[in-house]
Amino acid sequence: MTVTRALQQPCSGGGGGGPVVPTTPLLTFLERVQETALDTFGEKNYDPKLYIDFSLKSNNLSATIEAFDKLPRSENGSVPVPDLQEFIENWFEGAGDDLVYAEPEDFVPEPEGFLPKVVNPEVRAWALEVHSLWKNLSGKVSGSVLDRPDLHTLLPLPEPVVIPGSRFRELYYWDSYWVIRGLLASKMYETAKSMVTNLISLIETYGYVLNGARAYYTNRSQPPLLSAMVQAIYNRTGDLELVKNALPALLKEYQFWNSGIHKVTIEDGEANNHILSRYYAMWNKPRPEASVKDKARASKLSSDSEKEQFYRELASCAETGWDFSSRWMRNISDFTTLSTTSILPVDLNAFLLGMELDIAFLAKVVGDNATSERFLEASRARKQAINSVFWNEEKGQWLDYWINNGTACEESHTWEAGNQNHNVYASNYVPLWIDLFNSDTSLVEKVRQSLESSGLVCTAGIATSMINSGQQWDFPNGWAPLQHMIVEGLVRSGSQEARSMAQDIAVRWIKTNYVAYKETGEMHEKYDVEKWGAFGGGGLYKPQTGFGWSNGVILAFLEEFGWPQDLKIDSVSYGTQIDEF
Repeated sequence: MTVTRALQQPCSGGGGGGPVVPTTPLLTFLERVQETALDTFGEKNYDPKLYIDFSLKSNNLSATIEAFDKLPRSENGSVPVPDLQEFIENWFEGAGDDLVYAEPEDFVPEPEGFLPKVVNPEVRAWALEVHSLWKNLSGKVSGSVLDRPDLHTLLPLPEPVVIPGSRFRELYYWDSYWVIRGLLASKMYETAKSMVTNLISLIETYGYVLNGARAYYTNRSQPPLLSAMVQAIYNRTGDLELVKNALPALLKEYQFWNSGIHKVTIEDGEANNHILSRYYAMWNKPRPEASVKDKARASKLSSDSEKEQFYRELASCAETGWDFSSRWMRNISDFTTLSTTSILPVDLNAFLLGMELDIAFLAKVVGDNATSERFLEASRARKQAINSVFWNEEKGQWLDYWINNGTACEESHTWEAGNQNHNVYASNYVPLWIDLFNSDTSLVEKVRQSLESSGLVCTAGIATSMINSGQQWDFPNGWAPLQHMIVEGLVRSGSQEARSMAQDIAVRWIKTNYVAYKETGEMHEKYDVEKWGAFGGGGLYKPQTGFGWSNGVILAFLEEFGWPQDLKIDSVSYGTQIDEF
């Protein structure tokens, strides 16, 4: 298919070089609607994604375009407000209307064996409320999406989904891992398997898991955690059929991340070559879901080739899941210096190491010992690459590695110590989540001490960075996935000191989620870790609620640590420990 052929194209220098996945006629038209809506309605409460999520009422795109072109317009492109409102009402279904409600078949108000360590009645009642939110976030694509996908930007999926919530009204890739961890705590095993089935279907169609299940996300993926989802479900259910169905897709996804534009070779000081991976979106135009905002940000750039490269960096940054952050900028005060494709990220390569270990395990489960051994060998090579390129002994952290300016498209690079990014990010500690690292006792202690003195551990959890850039993946925001990976890595180490620190972080995170929920009635996408119960801000859109991965991490933390009868959650303060059960 077209996407697969595009992947074979080499990265080329300048002008946003590299492959580009074709767009669709509907998306091209909806971008025009999006721009007209801004000109007409103004910036107040404007969300460009709303308009790109519309679906057509008419079965005829040409007729819809013709009606749109006949609208009266002023010189600046705006349409009289009543005329545009009437056009939208007459010609479009509402954003999200093509994802219809579907209550999960395996949901029960209080599952048998639910969070047995949570005995405090107040915390337990709240946990059950969080558990009940799965119903609010569940749906399935409508019959019209399956019958006429050309009339929708929502993509067909075979099974029901659990979405993040609010403006994120579709399935997302890396969010799904923490949703699944929460579903497993909620004993909703069939819903968890459905999530994986949907992601596998995307690989079968496109060759990789998309950022999300929308036509405008076909140009990029997101952090590769499908193998971790399969492993987590298998560990809980022993479902061999799921493993057999998933393995061919996982092998295909592994190839996507380890070839072509994603693959980079670094030669170390001893002339050893290390193969690592990077994010690299197949796109060099404004992202359809944020087209007007991307164009505005690119307006300060003078040439078309500069703009194309900037658009590719924007889309690649969205592929990281960290959109946006000072982590990806050469100059943190200039957003147009995004250079995502010039960075070898610590966390991506930790995820791929995890994928190698997962595939080795899952292949062995189904009796494919040759594949298992091949991926164990690949994991040993990647562990060595991670240590050689990212590890910084002095800091006790793994640091992102920057490729020199102007050399991003070269096949091989020579390692230079000065190319490590010495800024502190929570991602610097993500390798601890992987068993090949958390099983090393002395390494865990060094990393634990580094985290303790890093400044990242704040009153209400782990900050994303120490840089307050105004971007949402920076200080003072904390995000559920980062809390979970670091906490679980510390716990898996088996070290009592590490578990104690993990529990302290988890307790802080549980409390801030609880306080915010009691004050607002919502679970939030992100939180301000400087104070209890404050939700996060910054970035390009309003703070969102719902919220899939926040719910999942709370349930996973409560499953791991519990909450004792006599500890009042309101009395928790900095450093409070839960007595072990």
